[in-house]
Amino acid sequence: MREVTSLVLNSRSGSFVRLRYPPISQCPRIPGSLRSFTHDSTSVLASNRSTPSRSRAAPLGSLNSHSNSSDHDLLLPSSSAASFSTSSRFSDPGDWEDSANLSIDTFSELPSKDFGVNQHMVINQEFKEALRQILWQFRAPIRYAFAYGSGVFTQSGSAPGSSQCHPSAPAAIKNMQQGQGKMIDFIFGVSYSQHWHSLNLHQHRDHYSGLGSLGSYAVSQVQDRFGAGVYFNPYITVNGTLIKYGVVNLDTLCQDLSQWDTLYLAGRLQKPVKILRDHPRVRLANQMNLLSAVRVALLLLPAEFTEFELYSTIAGISYTGDLRMVLPAEDPRKVRNIVSGQIANFRRLYAPLIDNLPNVTFNDARCNEGDWIDDPHANVKLTQDMDPVKRGNMVRRLPESFREKLYFQYQSRFQIPRADFDKMIKESNDNDPELIRRRQGGPFERRIADDKNLKQEVQASIMKTIRWPSTVQTIKGPVTSGVSRTWRYLREKQSKYKSSGKHATPPPQESSEKTPKQG
Repeated sequence: MREVTSLVLNSRSGSFVRLRYPPISQCPRIPGSLRSFTHDSTSVLASNRSTPSRSRAAPLGSLNSHSNSSDHDLLLPSSSAASFSTSSRFSDPGDWEDSANLSIDTFSELPSKDFGVNQHMVINQEFKEALRQILWQFRAPIRYAFAYGSGVFTQSGSAPGSSQCHPSAPAAIKNMQQGQGKMIDFIFGVSYSQHWHSLNLHQHRDHYSGLGSLGSYAVSQVQDRFGAGVYFNPYITVNGTLIKYGVVNLDTLCQDLSQWDTLYLAGRLQKPVKILRDHPRVRLANQMNLLSAVRVALLLLPAEFTEFELYSTIAGISYTGDLRMVLPAEDPRKVRNIVSGQIANFRRLYAPLIDNLPNVTFNDARCNEGDWIDDPHANVKLTQDMDPVKRGNMVRRLPESFREKLYFQYQSRFQIPRADFDKMIKESNDNDPELIRRRQGGPFERRIADDKNLKQEVQASIMKTIRWPSTVQTIKGPVTSGVSRTWRYLREKQSKYKSSGKHATPPPQESSEKTPKQG
């Protein structure tokens, strides 16, 4: 399939893209200053002349997921230029959450044509194409792929990479990384782990440790049965670029995104990533993941807070209980560095969802100014309703695996006998099926929401979710990556840890005023 190039770069002039600004599918109440997050990308798809049968009236990303060009960048145009249409409103998140079908195969089955556009970050076009070219070097079919980390997105205060990382990388990668040579991280979502590794071992045997000698069955078993279901190959040179890629089964990925079984992959997608190949089922599951991240963050935050505090809380979820944060193997300021350098991307990811939730709102005069969306120095204020009924509804809508851990935390805290606890949960389900279908909180959830120790119990549930899978992933590193690559990885992490204090930068000021830009 022929790639469409430079469309995003030229879209402001209207040369290739016909822009209009309907409300994002998740944001029927979106304020004027947020309306510019969306536009109709139908003409972008229609311009792909090599696939005319798929391009007519196609929603964003509706190309077949087997193709190699399912990425569609979304431009953030100026608010002053945006026109607002109410022709395609999409209702409350609960409408689609209550009937989410994670077995879909086409983008047309998503709740609306603009569904999930907030997940697509805009990056330099040449850099994006260089990342895509790396994917083309794998013959095994990659159904979903994203690039992430400091090699793709700026992290304020992060330690510089090695100048020796990329022996002959494309100019676009060197320019974006400003000569720092950071390894680029990828996640590949695949349909069948063993089949994928069989093809990849045949093509790239040198990517694997000694485990590869045992064949694709052994590799896939280690991937799927231990840790979080991801198999990493680090320090691999592709197209002259040093990369690390993790392989995960699509079912495992969607399960973690929707249920928070391990939060290993869900946590990565709670931060801005660059989606290079999209898949409808993953987009739907990830939208559930992002909403869950907002809800958990709200349960951890007070009535009033800033954007920086919100995004830092969300970004910190996946590091709570992670073994790397306990050992001297990770920058202790990592969360702050991620958010400080990407606050505009976090805003793109979460602001439309926040605006649609009934119990939280942007409450800052700065939001009335049209340029605040793209301003990385803005740090606006938000407020949330602390009503136990509304917070109880949030508790009930938490991902199932995670919610069960929280319930058991409170069974112990409230000293409810196990038999009585099971009976209470069963009666709650039986007494009001409609209440459960719409996932509204009952007396137990409201009691949880009103507890003064809620923050500590939520953090304990996060830690219980993450600690074991992340520990096992770390332990299986020498088996999957090889001892030498693992040792190299740990040494570089320790080096970053030691140098982190030298590169630390303060967070954005926690007020609605602009931070003066530095020259």
